[in-house]
Amino acid sequence: MTRRSGRLAVLAALVALLPGLVACSTVPEESATVQITQAPQRPPEDVGIEPRPPEAGATTEEIVRGFIEAAASTLAGHPVARQHLTEQAAESWSDEAGISVISPSFAVVTGDEGSVTVTADLVGTVDQRGIFAVGGTGEFTRVFNLEEVEGEWRISNPPDGLILLQPDFERLYHRRQAYFLDPTVQRVVPDPRYLITGDAQPTVLVLQLLAGPSSSLAAGVRNPLAGVQLRSTITVAGQTAVVDLTGLDTEPAPLLEEISPQLVWTLTQLPGIRSVEVRVDGDAVRLDGAPAEQTTENWASFDPDAVPVDGVGHYIDNGALRVVTEGVSVQTPAGDGRYGLASAAVKAEPRTGELSFLVGVRTVDGRAQLLAGPYDGNLAVVLDEATLTAPTVAATRSEAWVVRNGTEIVRVPAGASPLPVDAPTLPGLGRTDVLELSPDGVRAAVVVDSTLYVGTVVRTEGGSVVLRDLRAIAPSLSQVVDVAWRDSAQLLVLAGDAGEDRTDPYTVGVDGWGLDDVSTSGLPTQPTSVAAAPARQPLVSAGNTIWQLAGGTWVTLERGAEPRPGTAPFFPL
Repeated sequence: MTRRSGRLAVLAALVALLPGLVACSTVPEESATVQITQAPQRPPEDVGIEPRPPEAGATTEEIVRGFIEAAASTLAGHPVARQHLTEQAAESWSDEAGISVISPSFAVVTGDEGSVTVTADLVGTVDQRGIFAVGGTGEFTRVFNLEEVEGEWRISNPPDGLILLQPDFERLYHRRQAYFLDPTVQRVVPDPRYLITGDAQPTVLVLQLLAGPSSSLAAGVRNPLAGVQLRSTITVAGQTAVVDLTGLDTEPAPLLEEISPQLVWTLTQLPGIRSVEVRVDGDAVRLDGAPAEQTTENWASFDPDAVPVDGVGHYIDNGALRVVTEGVSVQTPAGDGRYGLASAAVKAEPRTGELSFLVGVRTVDGRAQLLAGPYDGNLAVVLDEATLTAPTVAATRSEAWVVRNGTEIVRVPAGASPLPVDAPTLPGLGRTDVLELSPDGVRAAVVVDSTLYVGTVVRTEGGSVVLRDLRAIAPSLSQVVDVAWRDSAQLLVLAGDAGEDRTDPYTVGVDGWGLDDVSTSGLPTQPTSVAAAPARQPLVSAGNTIWQLAGGTWVTLERGAEPRPGTAPFFPL
């Protein structure tokens, strides 16, 4: 598959969400008193693009095509789509049973006795809550039966739910993040949702929070808003959104210090909203250290994409640890090359940003060893295995993860012995070559037999840790060789293009949406490893030299200077 076709496939995936979100209010049963319309009036520039009713004398193929095109309507109930159905089918058809997103170049074949078969690439599906899932390499096929009604063809067996084309979703829907909390309550964690353009977005987005996280993420996050309801729709005055909640237990005291940042980070991503006023049963909330109108600055510690002050890029040169800003070995034991490191990861202290915990992998006599210790001190061997992946850390915990012997995940807390991580489905997928924790530590991206997966990290009260719900999020990418977290919701991927016999960088959302290629301009050869972090210029190793992305072009670490030798770049977290 070419880069363009892969990009279109994932683009179409988003379409999946389209009508499902229009048809489904995503309002939990407990909040039934809040009436929300997700189909706002079209902006003036969109006038004239509402689907048209069937024309007199339309063929069976034209009726089927018209029915699919009418799924892009923003009108509640999709009345134009129902006009393509028989009377009985129009009464029984449900447009709220989820969405099948298909490629825009679908095929329509007319059969005998009024049947029409639609075939297309299945880009993805969207459930009734508007949560997108990649369609993989599957094919979408539907057979429509049509009957003559007063001399006009009409569909008698429409499948429940919507069949949506990718371009229609792009035109009508926005990707927004519903933010939940990581188990340590240090950061908000994104969970993608797709909302139709309009004034209902603030209320719909908060209702998504009340309904809870997606099933794949639920076990890995906290949601202090569970069981809470909205007393009324959210109003926006100036740049302030007012959220009036009810159903909060008074004993123990409501977790408003957790609920408030969750609401603030979720709502202030919307255009025109800079602050949030939280009310409970009509009374404004007053929290120590936070004004009535709260902004993300008041809850900066929950920033999903925070990076340590000292979190500049690092890399390995001839076994020594170096930093990109200096081009010299760090002034620590790991910096003089004594350990012969091949890869490394560094954890910073959350409060000070000071680099504190260092882990690295080396090879000795054909075996892989994991070393760990303080960033500025001596390292000790904590694992000795046949093979080990490059280590990875998250910002929320002082521990490192590796995969040993291609199938077993091990975590190493700072100053403690290695512990197993249960990953029940991982061995069955193949050999794991790359594991990267997300900055919040709630997700992990893994490359298994050259395929990219994302799973959820679940920590039990008993202390055990499980990596579960592994999902292939970029099936159109083949020969994936490395991955890094661009931010809390987006990945930077290195993958091979079999048609061109080369490796290129791509970006893709954590749910598989937004696959796009990244420029290779400036690189001397194919990249072999990649590093990324929020608000940092990505790094790659190409031809055993280190390059950074600046303005769409890969440049040397010092403009105009020769490239620095190095491999295995990474950013501290």
